[in-house]
Amino acid sequence: MSLLDKKELNEVVHDISIKFFGKPFHDKAIYNHRLRTTGGRYVPARRTIEMNPKYTSEFDEEEIIGIIKHELCHYHLHIEGKGYKHGDKDFKNLLRMTGSPRHCSPLPSTENRYKHTYRCKKCGHIYRRVRRVNLAKYRCGKCRGELVKDNEEG
Repeated sequence: MSLLDKKELNEVVHDISIKFFGKPFHDKAIYNHRLRTTGGRYVPARRTIEMNPKYTSEFDEEEIIGIIKHELCHYHLHIEGKGYKHGDKDFKNLLRMTGSPRHCSPLPSTENRYKHTYRCKKCGHIYRRVRRVNLAKYRCGKCRGELVKDNEEG
């Protein structure tokens, strides 16, 4: 899916809202180029859906529709005065009813981000980190076991 202009983005969000929720989307959807780790977000104070333009260029239409449906779940529950946050029961039920994803996929361009991999000697839990970890100072967060460097690059 290519990057849509403002008007097209709002039309797509409105169409998805009618199709999956049976309710119109009256507010605005915009691109936010500062979003880094998420596909989109709903801002309750402004009643705005913000989309990450990188997701539009790197993913297919199905993933984008999933992100929009997820944000519309926040939007419609907020408008109705119901629980619209991730932990709320109303939100989880609406996600299930509309087939919306709980989380979006990570961007393919950030998959090789982690340079260091550590493994717990005791439970085997894997930790991936961008920065090095001081093995004398840190332990496993699951079982307090000793961490060892799992890869030798970096």
